[in-house]
Amino acid sequence: MNKLILSLTFTILFSGVVNIANAQKAKSSTEIMEAAYKQASKEKKNVLLIFHASWCSWCKKMDAAINDKACKNLFEKNYCIVHLTVEENDKNKNLENPGAEELKKKFHGESSGLPFWVILDNTGKLLGDSYIRKDGQSTDLPGENIGCPAAENEVAAFSALLKRTSKLTDEQLLIIEERFKHNK
Repeated sequence: MNKLILSLTFTILFSGVVNIANAQKAKSSTEIMEAAYKQASKEKKNVLLIFHASWCSWCKKMDAAINDKACKNLFEKNYCIVHLTVEENDKNKNLENPGAEELKKKFHGESSGLPFWVILDNTGKLLGDSYIRKDGQSTDLPGENIGCPAAENEVAAFSALLKRTSKLTDEQLLIIEERFKHNK
């Protein structure tokens, strides 16, 4: 009888530990991206994928600018915005999306710093990234990561990419540019 009670107690405790571990596990990058492509296809939008981490102050500035009341609707009408968590410290490793680091490397972002972002079509084709490249430099090679645009040249490069990959008007792009210039 004692062995049965001990066995049941162990089973219940073990199940609880497994459930807690599973509840804290982040979704895979594959699962997140498949949902984003499906939504983008349905809504006829492109995907703005942002690689970020909980400790990254520039990542928070990027999100604050995108979600600013002046910009939020403009971004949401033109992009499916998704985040993948990478490069977390040891205590927050459970926040990382499995497969996100490999996806970041696919887009030449392994040494870029954070935030690192890309714009993709609804099939996953790369339309642009957060690199500023020198004239004539191949898009197959990384350039200087804009991260969260703040400097004049960064905001201009970001705006030019948004213009190429969205239906944003010049007037709407000016609103976005003004907001991002406040990130300094």
